Amino acid sequence: MKLHGTVGPARTTVTAVADEAGVQRGTVYRHFPDEDALFGACSMHWATLNPTPNPDAWVQIDDPGQRLRHALADLYRWYERNQQMLDNVFRDAPLVPAMKPARERFRRKILAMQATLMLGRRQRGRRRARVAAAVGHAIGFGAWRSLVLELGLDNDEAVDLMNAMVLAAGTQ
Repeated sequence: MKLHGTVGPARTTVTAVADEAGVQRGTVYRHFPDEDALFGACSMHWATLNPTPNPDAWVQIDDPGQRLRHALADLYRWYERNQQMLDNVFRDAPLVPAMKPARERFRRKILAMQATLMLGRRQRGRRRARVAAAVGHAIGFGAWRSLVLELGLDNDEAVDLMNAMVLAAGTQ
């Protein structure tokens, strides 16, 4: 897990895992016979230590705008805490087939968050599709990374901007 967070999954070797653990390569292979087993164990352990925000808590907020604001604040704090690991994982995902199950689990979580954030929104047709797209964009790691790390906003400013984008998508 440490190596995935520092050098990334694609650059993590069994030799490096063995060195980090202070064991021989054979010991690593006895516990994890292939890359799928090693990555699966690592990703599950990391997810247990760093759970994504729970959208069930957001359902209690009736107003969709306030729900979105609260969700974005939760997500953006989580992205900030886990930025190095997420950068490495998203960078290496196309290169490491063993990452596919973890990527799929994360994708399903993001879709569940998006569905929760669409509850109570009155838009229909293309307007609803624009709002759903704006919500989907706003909750993505890439949007946070762009606004905060690359463009210099703080989390609160990023939340305000994404909230305004979603609101605008529903009024045009």
